[in-house]
Amino acid sequence: MKKNMILVGFMGTGKSSVGRRLAQRLQMDFYDTDEEMTKVTGLDLMTLYWKCGKIRFHSEEDLVLCKLLRKENCVIATGGTLELYEKRLQAMRASGMVICLKARPDMIQQRVARKQNRPLLRLGNRSDKMQQLYADVESWQQVADLVVDTTDKPFDEIVQIICDAWEREQHGVL
Repeated sequence: MKKNMILVGFMGTGKSSVGRRLAQRLQMDFYDTDEEMTKVTGLDLMTLYWKCGKIRFHSEEDLVLCKLLRKENCVIATGGTLELYEKRLQAMRASGMVICLKARPDMIQQRVARKQNRPLLRLGNRSDKMQQLYADVESWQQVADLVVDTTDKPFDEIVQIICDAWEREQHGVL
């Protein structure tokens, strides 16, 4: 039986929005690694990335994620550029069900266009950078316990799909 839900996927796929709704529906705690990094460092993500650099940014992300993975009965929304590597994947699987949210690139482009808090999109051509980052994050789809395309689905439907899979997982049917 898994104790947590860990949402992964590219920025703009709905991890935070879906995560909050999931947690509320299932009466679980909700944590967003981006928000937790801001609390821990006292810096918003843009400032953390530009002032402290990529290595420190990802180190803070790792520390926050490791701390959250030790909790129980929570939904964790990870950062939209979270890198996949074996040790991290093992820790996530030991803690819970890994759920990858995905969306069509054109939809992601629309969703993130109105936000300015994406430090990695500030480098060079935004569209080219998104394509490169999207390819990097796409690997989560191959290893997740569940993949949900959020492109044309309302939040209620996405939450229901995940809740159904969670229920099956809790009963050993997934």
